[in-house]
Formats: sequence, C-alpha cells, structure tokens
Amino acid sequence: MEPKNTLPSETCSEYEALLEDYLAGDLAGPQANRVAEHLKSCAGCRDAFDSAAASTRFLRRSAPLLERAADPGPGFVRLVMAQIRAQREHQNIGQPVAAFAWRFAMSASLALALLIAYASQQGGQTNSDLAQLRSGDLFPDPATPATQGDVLRMVADTNHGK
Repeated sequence: MEPKNTLPSETCSEYEALLEDYLAGDLAGPQANRVAEHLKSCAGCRDAFDSAAASTRFLRRSAPLLERAADPGPGFVRLVMAQIRAQREHQNIGQPVAAFAWRFAMSASLALALLIAYASQQGGQTNSDLAQLRSGDLFPDPATPATQGDVLRMVADTNHGK
C-alpha cells in the first residue's frame, strides 16, 4: 500500500521527481502505472501534478506568442535603466528642499528653546521694567540731535544745500 500524504499541499519526496517525467510521458510501463496509482490516492501529489499540467498547457499555448515577440535589441537594457534612473532622480528632486526645511525647523526650535531658557534666568525683570522706558530711548527722534557732532553735521548740511 502506498503511503498517504497528510498535507494536501505537499508532495511525497519519492514521487516528486517522477511527476515531471510522468507529465512529459517519459516514464515506461510499470513506473508509469505506479505513479498513476499513487496520484489516485495522494491529494498532495495530485494537486502538484494538476498545477504542473496546467502550467505546461499554458506554456504550450503561449509558445507561438513568445516566438513572435521581437528581440528588443542590445540597447533595450540601457534604455530601461536610463528611464529608471530618470524616474529616481525625478522623485529625489524635493529631498534637498525637505532636508533644508527640517534643518531650519530644528534650528528655529533650538533658538526658541535658548530664548526661553534665557528669559527664565532673567526672572527679576518683568514687563513693568519695559514700561518704564521712554519711547525716545528706544526710537530717538531723527530731527533732534543727540551729540554736538550731530548738531555740526546738521548745520553743515543745511548751509551746504543753499
């Protein structure tokens, strides 16, 4: 009695090599009968044989199509590889911009963190200290001279223009 395979998707190791020969018609009398009997009792080998038979039928039907296919020529591989490289370069165009944006964002975050740390160390100063400043201290009036040199320059400019 032939050993039965418990898993339907597996083939028996002793029949695995014989299935291809049986399909091609290369097995003679007793060996062909033994494989035929085994295929009746083993679902795994029968599934493998059916799949191989379907593949063989497909290849036989598609053989005329394959024979009619034109040879792409020696430049075909170079052309395909050039198109692949161009596609990759096209996809990589935005990467330098994205890298710059990430660096800028990280630098800005670091600067903000440093400013927050500095402000937290200056705990004694508040907004009331800023309110005590006069607006003239921050933004001096350009028409009012601040030093004696500024006065001389203003006089020289007004007299020189006449």
